Amino acid sequence: MVKTTNAAGTFGCHVLKFELVRSSGEHLICSPEQHSELFRATIGGLGLTGVILWAEFRLRKIVNPFIDMESIRFDSLDEFFELSAASDKDYDYTVSWVDLLIGGDKLCRGKFSRGNHNQDPELAKKYKPKKLPLMVPIDFPSFALNTYTVKAFNEAYYHVQLEKHVSKVVPYDPFFYPLDAIHNWNRIYGKRGFFQYQFVVPFEHGREAMHKCIQHIQQAGEGSFLTVLKQFGHIKSPGMLSFPRPGITLALDFSNHGQRTRTFMNELDRIVEDNGGVLYPAKDARMSPESFKKYYPQWQEFEQYIDPKFSSSFWRRVTEGTDRTTPMYI
Repeated sequence: MVKTTNAAGTFGCHVLKFELVRSSGEHLICSPEQHSELFRATIGGLGLTGVILWAEFRLRKIVNPFIDMESIRFDSLDEFFELSAASDKDYDYTVSWVDLLIGGDKLCRGKFSRGNHNQDPELAKKYKPKKLPLMVPIDFPSFALNTYTVKAFNEAYYHVQLEKHVSKVVPYDPFFYPLDAIHNWNRIYGKRGFFQYQFVVPFEHGREAMHKCIQHIQQAGEGSFLTVLKQFGHIKSPGMLSFPRPGITLALDFSNHGQRTRTFMNELDRIVEDNGGVLYPAKDARMSPESFKKYYPQWQEFEQYIDPKFSSSFWRRVTEGTDRTTPMYI
């Protein structure tokens, strides 16, 4: 559940240049001024343009590894939008965990996290790396993760914060990477794995689209215990195929129940498409060629920059129609 900043843009916005090696043996320095089109193609380019030997990017100076964090419980989708609007100006990082299985007119509830870098230089001396994380030792049986267990987890996670609004100083790692506290968390989904699903819809369709998507997820009983809702800012990524764009994004994990899950996601695709949204290629395991070409009409421009000796199951699937469905086992 990585926090994002609306004010700074994507990581690609801060890449200054890099060295790209092509299968021909050619070494190219790519930047907005040198080999600029290959630079644009490589950022968000799904690893298809060559091998990056090194990259130079701009960093922000911080005085310690702590974050001034606020966590706010919210009880509806409308309240999430209110918190997002109120947080844009004053907070560098925002994200929310949401429970989509509560039902009713409010559609969801959750915890909205926002934060800024702490400015106390004395705290730099107090940071201690966390001890070894917890571990999921075995693959859970397929029946272990279902609507009832996800609801139970969501209930516990929502109420573990007793107060509506909590402010505290926290280390950067649990703030940015909470899942790192549990190794092999993917084994909760069992041997059949899971599908990652993330989409973004433009602001002008955001409320309506999220209402429809959440209702569809609720009706199908396809809950996800890790569901992230956040908004992307208006700074355009330099990447030719970059996913982030102004709008609202929802990221979920769906247990792999075979054709039932694929049919459900195909129906969810149509809601996303009808509202001007797109899916995230880097997390995708079953996007159709038709959908990909609709989401990313610039794919043909990008294709001319692919290294001729490079390919991937994703690219073959969305351009040739092969390797159509692969569940995630990360």
